[in-house]
Amino acid sequence: MSMPTVGTIDAARLAERAQAYEGDIVRFMRDLIAIPAESSHEGPVIARIRREMEKVGFDEIRVDGMGNILGRIGSGKTVIMMDSHTDTVGVGDPKEWGWDPYQGKVEDGYIYGRGSCDQRGGMVSMVYAGKLIKELGLGGDYTVYMVGSVQEEDCDGLPWLYILKEDGIRPDCVVITEPSRLGIYRGHRGRMEIEVHLRGKSCHASAPERGDNPIYKMSRLVAEVEKLNTRLKDDPFLGKGTIAVTEIRSLSPSLCAVPGACSIHLDRRLTAGETKESAVAEVKALPGAEGAEVEILTYDTPSYTGLRYPMEKYYPTWVLAESDPLTRAAVSTYRALWSREPVVDKWTFSTNGVGSMGLMGVPTIGFGPGEEDVAHSVVERVPIRHLVQAAQFYAAFPLTYVATLKKANG
Repeated sequence: MSMPTVGTIDAARLAERAQAYEGDIVRFMRDLIAIPAESSHEGPVIARIRREMEKVGFDEIRVDGMGNILGRIGSGKTVIMMDSHTDTVGVGDPKEWGWDPYQGKVEDGYIYGRGSCDQRGGMVSMVYAGKLIKELGLGGDYTVYMVGSVQEEDCDGLPWLYILKEDGIRPDCVVITEPSRLGIYRGHRGRMEIEVHLRGKSCHASAPERGDNPIYKMSRLVAEVEKLNTRLKDDPFLGKGTIAVTEIRSLSPSLCAVPGACSIHLDRRLTAGETKESAVAEVKALPGAEGAEVEILTYDTPSYTGLRYPMEKYYPTWVLAESDPLTRAAVSTYRALWSREPVVDKWTFSTNGVGSMGLMGVPTIGFGPGEEDVAHSVVERVPIRHLVQAAQFYAAFPLTYVATLKKANG
């Protein structure tokens, strides 16, 4: 029985070489976990990624003005970019953890720790995919950039706005390596961060009738937001749009005074057909919102390099068609590597795809090691098997994509 191939790639040989690097992959993964790097503090982890890229033999490595690292292999016509964000969320209450979140505990085929799943695993697999491409001669008429992006946890999509607008690269496609259980993910809901502000009239709390308490008015509006959530659109692939109140604040001169202003923060998830304009209009139309200020927030925190690159906190919904050559190339790669059909699905959470495809229109797809449901949790982990297999996929995909594009274009 002949071994499956991906174009001219011997899948069995690729699997064998990827498995041979499991020890190096685990060591690199544990090194990355050991470096705390929340948004705007990614400098040390970027430096560690650079050293590994140099070690495995990337053709070019550069760090852009925002601090994103771009490792290049090849110089062919078709340009492919793969993304793993390098920042993580914090650890929260350390007492919730059963182990040191920065230790990189290895147990029962998993690596545990903050950032193991979200999202250092994709970075590790991409770097070793680069080594596999070089070692096995899997280059072709393509250029592939393995990107370690910054500030995604604070503002998903932002680094890709910078890369695509400022770095002088226009890729044919982007592969997002967020955790997908090694499934092929072709989109997710968008999101927005909205604040609603109501004004009242401050007075001494001993005589509340002298003022106009905006907290009472806001409490009625909060109830209407809860009702709105039940009426939002549903989509058979992406699921339902949602809205949730995640914070309430008031502005008062003291705790014995009626406040003069009250604000709520809304997390709005957008399904297919919902837009920034429609979402804002729905909030403004709610009973009790008369006279309210409805604001879409702006992100303006500097990166670790000191660069400010402001972005409105609107992250559009994106879906890649099943018939798109990029989807077909991803499915073909998976089939040839493992002789079975992949799961083709979508993420529940949001990714940098809101920037690459949602805002900039570059065809984008996802494939990553790890399980989405443990991201940001105190049991965050990634299967070592996933890391090895994702490296195989990222090494095999570029040639398959080039062949698929060539066939699609006749």
